[in-house]
Amino acid sequence: MSTRDSLAHDDVAYQFHSYTNAQRHREEGPCIMDRGDGIHVYDTEGKQYIEGMAGLWSVAVGFSEPRLAQVAYEQMQRLPFYHTFTHKSNIPSIELAEKLISLTGGRMAQAFFTNSGSEANDTIVKMVWYYNNALGRPAKKKIIARERGYHGVTVASASLTGLAGNHRSFDLPLPQIRHVRCPHWYREGLPGETEAAFGDRLAAELEALILKEGPDTVAAFIGEPVMGAGGVIVPPEAYWPKMQAVCRKYDVLVIADEVITGFGRTGQMFASERFGIEPDFMTLSKQLTSSYQPLAAVLMNERVASVLIRHSGELGSFGHGYTASGHPVATAVALENIRIIEERGLVENAAAVGAVLQRRLRELSGHRLVGEVRGVGLIAAVELVADKAGRTPFDPLGKAGAAVVRQAQANGLILRGIQDSLAFCPPLIITEAQVNLLADRFAQSLDQAAQAL
Repeated sequence: MSTRDSLAHDDVAYQFHSYTNAQRHREEGPCIMDRGDGIHVYDTEGKQYIEGMAGLWSVAVGFSEPRLAQVAYEQMQRLPFYHTFTHKSNIPSIELAEKLISLTGGRMAQAFFTNSGSEANDTIVKMVWYYNNALGRPAKKKIIARERGYHGVTVASASLTGLAGNHRSFDLPLPQIRHVRCPHWYREGLPGETEAAFGDRLAAELEALILKEGPDTVAAFIGEPVMGAGGVIVPPEAYWPKMQAVCRKYDVLVIADEVITGFGRTGQMFASERFGIEPDFMTLSKQLTSSYQPLAAVLMNERVASVLIRHSGELGSFGHGYTASGHPVATAVALENIRIIEERGLVENAAAVGAVLQRRLRELSGHRLVGEVRGVGLIAAVELVADKAGRTPFDPLGKAGAAVVRQAQANGLILRGIQDSLAFCPPLIITEAQVNLLADRFAQSLDQAAQAL
C-alpha cells in the first residue's frame, strides 16, 4: 500500500469529517493536502491547485508566509500559553485588542477573544442576554437572523444560521431565534420589483416581525454584511441602512458578523464601512490570523461594554470565557498577519484585483448555464440554472454545482459549491495574472461540465 493509500485508509478509518457525507466518504476517501505555497496547495501526489476559496474563506496572506511561522515560533519560546481569567493577561492579547479597536476608528470599545467564529457568536448571544438582564429587561431576549445566513455550528450560533442542513436532526434552532428573508434580489425579488423596493420590503418585514413578537422581547438582529456560506449574497445598496433604522427604532442591537468579510475581503478593512453598518457588536475570525492559528474576536461598542462592565461588578464576575481566550501565540500571529495586510496593501489589492475577478466572471453571464454572477472585492459567486429565462434551478438542486466543482478540481482549481452557486474567495495576495488564470480554469471547467450535464 502506498503512503497516500495508507493515509487515505487511516483517514476513513479514524477521522470523522466536518461538512461531509460520512457514508460517501467511506467510498470516495479524501483528497489529502500536503503543502502550500502562496495561492497554491499541493496534494500528496504533488498535484498543484489554485486555492480559489483561501481554504475556508480565510487564508489572506497565502499558504506559506514565513513571518507568521517565525512569530509563532518566537512566542512559543517566550510564553507558549497563558489565560485571561481572574485579572491575568499577556502582551500579545493586549496589543491585539488595542489594534482591533483602533482599526474600527474607535467605533468599538472592547475586544473579547475566542477560538472560533462559532464561539464568538455564542458569546454574543450570551452577552446580549446578560446586557438586557443588567438593564432589567428579562423578556428582551429574542434574536433575529436571516434565512441562508451563516453564523457557526455551536448550539446558539447554529440556531442563528439560517440553513436547513445545520438544523436537521440537531433539534435546532433554539426557541429564542427568529429568521427573516434572505436579501437575495435575484431569487427573492417580486416580478417587476426594483432592488430599492426589495430593500424597502425587507425592512418592512423586519419591522412587522418585531411588532408581532413584541419590541420588548426582541433583543438583537444579526447579519453578515455580505453572506458567505449562504451563497455570496450581496444585498441591495440601501438594505443595511434601512434594516438598521428599524433596529434603532425598537432598541434592537445590531450585530455585524464579519468573520468572512473582515480584514479587506470586500476591498475595505471591514465590510461594515462599505455598507453603512454601525454595529453594536462585530464578530471577527478567519482572516484575523489567515487561519494560521485558531482565533476569533467579539468587538463591542461603549454602549454595550459599559453595561457589561457594570453588571459584572454587581454580580462579582463575568462568568464566561475559554481556556484559550486571548492565547498569546494566536494573538501574536494575528498582530503580524494584520501588519502584513497593511504593509503590503492587501485591502487595496482586494479592491483592484477584485475588480478584475468580478469583470472576468461577469463575462460568463451569457453562458447557457449561468443565471447570475454576483460579488464584491475578492468574494464572488456564479449561480447556475437549468433555464436562464425562467431562472429555473437544476433538479436535483446542487447537481450542476457539484459537477463544476469536480471538474474544476480536476483542472487544478478548488472552489466551493453552495448548491448550484460556485463560490470564489481567493487569498488576498492573488495577482491580476493569477486571477486571470483562475478565471480561465473556471471557464474551461464550466464548459466541460456543461457538456456532461
